[in-house]
Amino acid sequence: MKQKRISRKAIPYLFILPWIIGFLVFTIGPLIFSLIMSFFNWPLAADPEFVGFGNYIEMFTSDKQFFKSLTISLKYAAIFVPLNMIIALFLAMLITQPVRGVKVFRTIFYIPTVISGVAVSILWGWILNGDYGVLNYLLSLLGIEGPKWLVDPAWAILAVIIASAFGVGSMMLIFYTDIKNIPIDVYEAATIDGANPARQFFSITLPIITPTILFNLITSIISSFQQVTLVMLLTGGGPLKSTYFYGLYTYNNAFKHHKLGYASANAWVMFIIILFLTALVFKSSSAWVFYESEAGGVAKKGKKSKRGGKR
Repeated sequence: MKQKRISRKAIPYLFILPWIIGFLVFTIGPLIFSLIMSFFNWPLAADPEFVGFGNYIEMFTSDKQFFKSLTISLKYAAIFVPLNMIIALFLAMLITQPVRGVKVFRTIFYIPTVISGVAVSILWGWILNGDYGVLNYLLSLLGIEGPKWLVDPAWAILAVIIASAFGVGSMMLIFYTDIKNIPIDVYEAATIDGANPARQFFSITLPIITPTILFNLITSIISSFQQVTLVMLLTGGGPLKSTYFYGLYTYNNAFKHHKLGYASANAWVMFIIILFLTALVFKSSSAWVFYESEAGGVAKKGKKSKRGGKR
């Protein structure tokens, strides 16, 4: 009997064993190994040499490109993250409308998410081309001379942001799912009280989906610092290293300059920065994120204030 009980308790763990092995081998293992590597001078074709905090000291004291790339990534994140979320939320609100053909638009908006980064880079390289690009052609129809998007340092980072915003499908779908779960009677009650669509959005929809906004905000911050494929294929970090993002800087240190230990130190600094920003967002969330009962209270408060205004 005792053996049967033990075997029954072990069965669930056997089912998740493949995931546990994968997590240890492909996530925790490389993570620990990269931390160890960051304390070594680890060239690709020579024996590693222990340097302690030498890689970190070099990064903060003598590597000017470290601060430049970090600044570029922070600038990119400051524009990309809010823009990405606004576009995703706007599209999610559009596809919740009960209009004919809305399912087709849901598919169209989501398709860019499943396209590979290489294909997206080729597509946007054609759209943003300064000489024969589609975007500049459309601007010329309005009498506007389009800039050299990918070869002008003043416009290159904006071009990357525009191309990056093309893949908001996953975030849009998360927003859409949460919005569709809001009970319809809440909106009906607000309509009876005289709340217009804009008032309903800010008093009902927005407070209820704040947990989803928190989730999308954090994932968007993480993805903005890990942007490599698109910028590598679209601009290569140029022109004049104006789009030399921190992710590309780390990648080149590892696989172009063959400084694996130094690149590991770069990656861990990125990890600490992302961890700090995530902690900051979580700390601030208590002031603007509402969970179920709180969101319901906010919605009721909005309706009461509307009634008071009518009186």
